[in-house]
Amino acid sequence: MSPSEPRPTSSSTPTMHARDLTELITELRTDPAAGLNAAEAARRLADEGPNELRGKPPVPLCRKVLAQFQDPLVYLLLVAIAISVAAWVVEGGHGLPVDAIVIALIVVANAVIGFVQEARAADAVAALSSMTAPNSTVVRDGARVTIPTITIVRGDVLVLAEGDTVGADARLVTAAALRVQEASLTGESEAVDKTEGTLPPDAPLAERTNMVFKDTSVVQGVGRAVVTSTGMGTQMGAIATLLDETEQAPTPLEREIAAVSRMLGLLVIGIAVVVMAVLTVISGARSPEDLVDILLMGVSLAVAAVPEGLPAILTLVLAMGVRVLARHNAVMKDLHSVETLGSASVICSDKTGTLTRNEMTLARVVTPSGELELTGTGYRPEGQARVVDAGRDPDTVLREATGVLLAGSLANDAALNEDDGEWGIQGDPTEAALLVALRKLDGAAEHAEGFTRRAEIPFNSQRKMMSVVHDAGSGLVLFSKGAPDVLLDRCTAVSVDGGEEPLTDAWRRRILGRVEELSGQAYRTLGLARRDVDAGELSSESRMGEEAEHGLTFLGVVAIIDPPREEVTGAIAQAHRAGIRTVMITGDHPATATRIARDLGIVPGGASTALTGNQIDAMTADEFHQATREVSVYARVAPEHKLRIVDALQADGHVVAMTGDGVNDAPALKSADIGIAMGITGTEVTKQAATMILADDNYATIVTAVHQGRIIFDNIRKFLRYLLSSNMGEVATVFLGVVLADALGLTEASPAGGIVVPLLATQILWINLVTDSGPALAMGVDPEMDDVMARPPRDPRDRIIDTAMWTRIIVIGLVMAGCALMAIDVLLPGGLVEGTESLAVARTAAFTTLVFAQLFNALNARSDATSAFHHLFANRWLWGSLALGAVLQVAVVHVPFLQVAFGTAALRPAHWAMALGLASVVLWVDEAIKLVGRLRAS
Repeated sequence: MSPSEPRPTSSSTPTMHARDLTELITELRTDPAAGLNAAEAARRLADEGPNELRGKPPVPLCRKVLAQFQDPLVYLLLVAIAISVAAWVVEGGHGLPVDAIVIALIVVANAVIGFVQEARAADAVAALSSMTAPNSTVVRDGARVTIPTITIVRGDVLVLAEGDTVGADARLVTAAALRVQEASLTGESEAVDKTEGTLPPDAPLAERTNMVFKDTSVVQGVGRAVVTSTGMGTQMGAIATLLDETEQAPTPLEREIAAVSRMLGLLVIGIAVVVMAVLTVISGARSPEDLVDILLMGVSLAVAAVPEGLPAILTLVLAMGVRVLARHNAVMKDLHSVETLGSASVICSDKTGTLTRNEMTLARVVTPSGELELTGTGYRPEGQARVVDAGRDPDTVLREATGVLLAGSLANDAALNEDDGEWGIQGDPTEAALLVALRKLDGAAEHAEGFTRRAEIPFNSQRKMMSVVHDAGSGLVLFSKGAPDVLLDRCTAVSVDGGEEPLTDAWRRRILGRVEELSGQAYRTLGLARRDVDAGELSSESRMGEEAEHGLTFLGVVAIIDPPREEVTGAIAQAHRAGIRTVMITGDHPATATRIARDLGIVPGGASTALTGNQIDAMTADEFHQATREVSVYARVAPEHKLRIVDALQADGHVVAMTGDGVNDAPALKSADIGIAMGITGTEVTKQAATMILADDNYATIVTAVHQGRIIFDNIRKFLRYLLSSNMGEVATVFLGVVLADALGLTEASPAGGIVVPLLATQILWINLVTDSGPALAMGVDPEMDDVMARPPRDPRDRIIDTAMWTRIIVIGLVMAGCALMAIDVLLPGGLVEGTESLAVARTAAFTTLVFAQLFNALNARSDATSAFHHLFANRWLWGSLALGAVLQVAVVHVPFLQVAFGTAALRPAHWAMALGLASVVLWVDEAIKLVGRLRAS
């Protein structure tokens, strides 16, 4: 960095608020009007680094690898390896310590699988974070552009508006009614009024009103500020360490999985102790080798039965599911929120842009003298103007309409631009519709060029209006726009053919009557007004308060149409079929809201009108609670009403999804079970408060997300059912095999009265290695087996593994064990069925039977009701994992060095046929259970 360039500043240099603004701008080598040029911004970004807080340092690769061995079950295996090696040495060290080597290789293989799974999950979570990265608006090369917040550099000029999250520490250049919520930084609950100017050097952080700080929220007004610090140099960077140390509480799904793992751990440890005790009693433990074998069996049983990789598999499956949601334009900010998404029972949705297309088109201008109709749709300023109702001369109507649209274009923060013949907007679509309409009147847009903005009273959802003061050359004029009923309350006159008449009750009834008619036709209406302003009303800082919005002259009403999205009607019907109620909440006129709700099927054709914010305020708590059970359309509501609606629905036991786009929607989104922010029109504050972001602002995407959420949750249940029933089969095989050793012929077949077990420790570990992770992961991307949208939402209080599922897990586990033990009994002499094979062959057959029984079980687990043969080949990943497991099992039975390692013997075709036939019993038993269940349900 050259000596002439500005040096990085830090939060420990609290002088930015006390510096002369002109000198500071000169030092930062920027221009408040034009900002930085793109090349200079890129150079500074390369020099200074990204605008981000330093997170926890990355975990070194060696620590990630070692973490795979930091598990109590792995510790047991390592001890078992050490004991096995010690016993081998005591016995003379002949040959190789095969058992120790095999167990060590399996430990390493499990560690590799766990490392790969965790790495893939981490990559998926990182990709998810990049999808939800915040953006900021800055001035670059003289134009407003939206950039990733992480690319902001010192000297950038931030453009601030209501709902923005401040991207970096910055000194204010201009501010109009700007208020910023800084609770996250200072702890002050009230928003802070921000102004330009210079402050004393000793001003405390909470009183630096000429500064805005990274990650605080603009709750009102507009402004521009030049960036003074980024990243760790910001005030928020000073407390980044504290933020990094905050631990996130586990979700209900994580807590339940942890509880299941603990329960299984205790159960299996108990069974392992019993098995080891029985083996010790039966065999007498005559040698150190016997003790080692008993210990290995107990430890292997525990390792095989507890799905220690379950958390990693769960995270990876959720991450894959979230990526699927993102491809459907629904970006989940938290993996585990998918669990809640599938349980949604009420969707509370905004109207504009979500249920409708948000392609605002101004279709009519109603003036005191008549009505003007404008053709054309969208944001291309092409169309015709036609007077359709003229109480006076049509030219008078045209002049009045021009005045109405001029006022709307001046009381406006949107921008209309053209790029290669394509027209686009920046800002609010309703405001943009006013700009487009003015351009459709020949030469009218040129009138706006003679006005210079001097002050602004910004829009907020409580006032439902905004005003802007312009210098018209001949004097100052205040232009206001807002809800017609709100605006009329502040008017005393009406403009008629260039003159003014008192705003009588007759005029008021006439205007509101026409507004009611237009609203009933699904038009959104805005009123426009004006008044001349004395220069003395404007403060030296070009400020004006809300008290200026009185004594206005009413100009007219514009009617803006925003047609419903074609796909929403079907989506609402699908939601209804899934037991999900749709509630519309809008600030629009009740008649408009009701008309759109009826057209979309939210309410039946004969339903009553919408409930308004004023009506809500007049209700008692009990009356309001009852209303939320019956009313599905709310109009003219304020943000606090949204919060009350959410709370009331949740108190009734509903899982509520709530959409929002404005800063004042953030409390309702945080309170909702699933807060949904608009990706296109939503503010950064709303996106931060939300759980999910709609990339296309479309209601149909919410229903698609709920559908996918249910599929993901079903897939989680699938791999849990598979893993737990398969592991239960391993435990039951060993336990029952030891207990029933005499009946099965195992005791008689055991050489010299040695250890009597149906499976060797290494074989159990092999089963765990081959059959667990692959099929379980494949089930995470399993397509929909059952019609998930044909059933009501899941009660979030229900356990993910309920009594019915536990019963099925135990039954299938016992069937697997029975099939494996049957293979031993059939092949060994002295059992219930007389056989002629050796113990090695019988064990291998039982071993193979259990492996293939678990592979068949993967097909069972895809649904607890639908036949496994339904969409049998829909999941190619599952079939790939099953094929790999089968090939590996053939190898371990017939490859000589694997035979030595795992104690197997080659099987003849008849043995293979018997093993596969017995293994398939698992499939047929489960099919019978499903059939009985379907018959009972029909």
